[in-house]
Amino acid sequence: MDLLEPIIKPYAWGSREALARLRGRDVPSAGPEAELWMGDHPAGSAGVTRDGRARTLTDVVHDDPERELGADCVARFGGRLPFLLKVLAADQPLSIQVHPDREQALAAFTAQTANGGEGPYSDDWPKPELLYALSPFEVLAGFRDRAQAAAVLDGLGVRSLRPVIGLLGAEDEGTGLMAALRALLEWPEPDRASLVREVVAASARLADTAGPHAAAYGAVVEMARHHADDIGLVASLLMRHQVLEAGTALYMPTGGLHAYVRGVGVEIMAASDNVLRAGLTTKEVDVPELLRIADPTVQVPVVAPSAVAGRGRTHLYDCPAEEFALYRTELTATPVPLVPSAGPRIVLCTAGEARLRSPDGEVLSLRRGDSCFVPDSDRGVTVEGNGTLFVAGTGLAVHRPNASRTDHPGTDTSPDIVVIGQFRTEE
Repeated sequence: MDLLEPIIKPYAWGSREALARLRGRDVPSAGPEAELWMGDHPAGSAGVTRDGRARTLTDVVHDDPERELGADCVARFGGRLPFLLKVLAADQPLSIQVHPDREQALAAFTAQTANGGEGPYSDDWPKPELLYALSPFEVLAGFRDRAQAAAVLDGLGVRSLRPVIGLLGAEDEGTGLMAALRALLEWPEPDRASLVREVVAASARLADTAGPHAAAYGAVVEMARHHADDIGLVASLLMRHQVLEAGTALYMPTGGLHAYVRGVGVEIMAASDNVLRAGLTTKEVDVPELLRIADPTVQVPVVAPSAVAGRGRTHLYDCPAEEFALYRTELTATPVPLVPSAGPRIVLCTAGEARLRSPDGEVLSLRRGDSCFVPDSDRGVTVEGNGTLFVAGTGLAVHRPNASRTDHPGTDTSPDIVVIGQFRTEE
């Protein structure tokens, strides 16, 4: 078990309070702090101290992948940690974006590499995500149905949008939504600013009403404070607007169009940098590729926690991703097995304190904001304390339940993970 030194990403949309407060530092921080990274990602590997030496988690994993990750993880994903755990702290909106699935990423990255390497793909991995809200978290996630999208646009009373509303009347739901999105994102450049300003002005009038879409109009006004004249403001009205209450989680499948508006949450994702953006950003956008990858049929479910049978107060936020799984345990003074019991694990304490104990008597204490790496070779670990613990692992034990049955001397030989409940989709 290794205490981690996470990486802080100082993106401009980050908070000057949330991560500093979580880590017990002075508030406000010197500058914006957007993401706290806990993993071995090439763009920011966490630090560890192993055998008295300061190293990166990347180096530790590279030296002995099977010891650190386990044979099953290495066989499926190679010698790398397949997930990245983050705390995300957004004070400003993030870009409208979409992520590829495994086949799309592999084909696109291979073609890009053959053509000299220039392009929007950073690797050949998919990038599904799961976001657990630590505070109320405002999101745009997935498409509205076309009737609702038409009603939202029509409610603005903006004459220029009538052709777009007409496109939403196509016979096929997905065709209509994609045609409307394409029309907005490819809006003629000379006319964009005037359209956006008209939509923002109309949204400002409607945001204070009691109408059914007032919150979505209000989000446009808020986002316009940071991204004036961005056509993404108009496109955002095609997307489902919701505020996740603290303690709820949202699964973002590949192909799902989304943007995070503001909030603080724990995020776990496949360890990829493949992001295709369409607006609300100063970074590079790639509208044609985003339109090719986006899938209007993708459902964006709110994930109901599933109790892990026989594991005390531990819950799994189950989603169909082999690369990762996220667990939450409410700790008490009674030790319970760390879940999952095998594979690579990153453990984050978000409240109170935790004590992890290995069978050989090693004890590692975590306070609020602390995290650690537990390698596959550390089996039979128990945890106790008085706070909240999040554990990131692979999804193999959930979706390939026979994959974690390799016995190690002195390890927890309990059955594979059994969960009660499934994820659901909220409208």
